[in-house]
Amino acid sequence: MTRGYEFSFESITSPDHYVELGVIGNGAYGTVYKAHHKVHIEKIVALKKVRILLTEEGIPMSTIREIALLRQIDQYEHPNIIRLLDTCHGSRLVKEQQIVLYLVFEHVDQDLATYMEKCPPPGLPAVTIKNLMHQILCGVDFLHSHRILHRDLKPQNLLITNTGNIKLADFGLAKTYDFEMRLTTVVVTLWYRSPEVLLGSRYATPVDVWSAGCIMAEMFTSSPFFSGTSEGDQLDRIFRVIGTPKEMEWPEDVSIAWSSFYPSQPVDLKSCIPDICEEGKDLLRVDDCSYFVKNAKT
Repeated sequence: MTRGYEFSFESITSPDHYVELGVIGNGAYGTVYKAHHKVHIEKIVALKKVRILLTEEGIPMSTIREIALLRQIDQYEHPNIIRLLDTCHGSRLVKEQQIVLYLVFEHVDQDLATYMEKCPPPGLPAVTIKNLMHQILCGVDFLHSHRILHRDLKPQNLLITNTGNIKLADFGLAKTYDFEMRLTTVVVTLWYRSPEVLLGSRYATPVDVWSAGCIMAEMFTSSPFFSGTSEGDQLDRIFRVIGTPKEMEWPEDVSIAWSSFYPSQPVDLKSCIPDICEEGKDLLRVDDCSYFVKNAKT
């Protein structure tokens, strides 16, 4: 059990307290509905329905710990983290050996992807990008300080209020981390995956920082920065920008061989992101494959 926070599935509420108004979105880890509370009908929420695979002992302790931790950090009411308002116990699917849970979050009308699409040419101004990135990194730092990795940062999972406040959302892939974890192939949307994720290597907090960097580049260019079609193609596109690491720097026991890639030298980010300012360029710069060597090989 998470220290300092008592939580049990016997004490959580029923999803019957909420009325579904329509589907917001679907993903590999659940469906999100717009809903309101039955009594407080003015209270609009985002209701995420997820299925949890049962073990011989019932609900996995890892699931209990992770939800308990999310509820614990919610007590801080961080301005850049979506609020988890409630957790509801759904039906038990005996045949599938699953149980349905509902996570009730505060509702925000649009995500960053929609916000960028609505922005007229030539796109977001640098001062807006600076403000949004500061908020994103504040949210990421808060999660990491509580040993939580988001693992699926992308514009669709960053909500933005009408007042321009960013909130990190969709913790369907979030995990408390240790130093031996490896990512599965379904973790992190392809275009925002870091090199160590693509290779199936060990990972830690840099996976979220990499995703944030890809999002920042996208805000400047108005299109995904690394839009690969497969893990190999994604890595190739990355190496064409940051440079291909030397063979001696290539991690062992990974899914793709070093010989699969043509040698490339790092390029000036200004050539890829013409409108980026010098401060933004310094923030995004990865010199001499330093990210790859530091994170994919350790």
